[in-house]
Amino acid sequence: MQSASDLAARLAEHAEAVCRHYLPAGHLAGSYWIVGDLANSPGRSLYVRVKGDRVGRWQDAARPDEFGDLLDLIAGARGLTEFRAIAKEARRFLAEPEPARSRNADAEPSGGTQRRPDAARRLFAMGQPLRGTLADRYLRERGILCGPRERSLRFHPGCYYRDLRTGATRTFPAVLAAITAPDGAITGVHRTWLDPAGAGKARVDDPRRSMGSLLGNGVRFGFTSSDPVPILAAAEGLETMLSLVTVMPGLPSIAATSANHLAALTLPSGCERLYIAADADAAGRHGIERLGRRAREAGMLVLALAPMLGDFNEDLRRLGPERLIDWLRPQLVAADADRFLLPG
Repeated sequence: MQSASDLAARLAEHAEAVCRHYLPAGHLAGSYWIVGDLANSPGRSLYVRVKGDRVGRWQDAARPDEFGDLLDLIAGARGLTEFRAIAKEARRFLAEPEPARSRNADAEPSGGTQRRPDAARRLFAMGQPLRGTLADRYLRERGILCGPRERSLRFHPGCYYRDLRTGATRTFPAVLAAITAPDGAITGVHRTWLDPAGAGKARVDDPRRSMGSLLGNGVRFGFTSSDPVPILAAAEGLETMLSLVTVMPGLPSIAATSANHLAALTLPSGCERLYIAADADAAGRHGIERLGRRAREAGMLVLALAPMLGDFNEDLRRLGPERLIDWLRPQLVAADADRFLLPG
């Protein structure tokens, strides 16, 4: 399969044509194509090198976390997030045929889009500690009291958001959650955009998104790559996992951020017992079944944790921590319940 670096190099041979096609509101100025942003707004903030060294590289001066190659430019201009769709659009522009599907077609790309973890790391580094922020308030209103002590969570007061239907851009405050690989390296960031007035999530179509290299990785709580992890809890959703961490603060846990990524989660070596927290939706069940099957094949004891209501955050908010603790106790191995659950 043609790699991301190969596609990016082919696009760079036609850098000005790429810019004229995807960012027609811009204009040529010397060796650069100048435009307002990836949404094709008028302006001079985003500049793309179309001649000389580093052809195809671009940067948005107003948004330090926005930069990349022409594959990234196409992804941003067309609102694409999956590499397969980005590559298909690039090949369409280049008038190249679709390659034959290989057994590794779903693997992470090795070229330009692999640089997105760098943008994710920079975005997370720009975040603030959670305590006392709007993000802390948002989580507390969701019953989640453990936020300030979790090093994988931060607050960003003005995180960039793009409407994928219209291309319009805005900034909102956001909860940032670091997505890490098994070696502890930050590979992505999960963003939850918040209403600036404090009324829950931002009023946008999709207030939660992840960026970066996500396959196999997740948001980790209570353990690092160097820790032995004989007992682990995994969940699809960030708030589902944080709700359980609130009442089981010592249990090593990981949030995969989506059902598909839950199914593909890389489990730590030495894990003997895996709790998988369920949500009520069908996609979540699919992820649980696939992860559970992989874990059992690896010799782990797999136990599903079922919520009383729609999900564990709803349990925490509507029923309170004491009733959630009582509900969870019989679902855990007795020794784990005694070790990890807070006193009722």
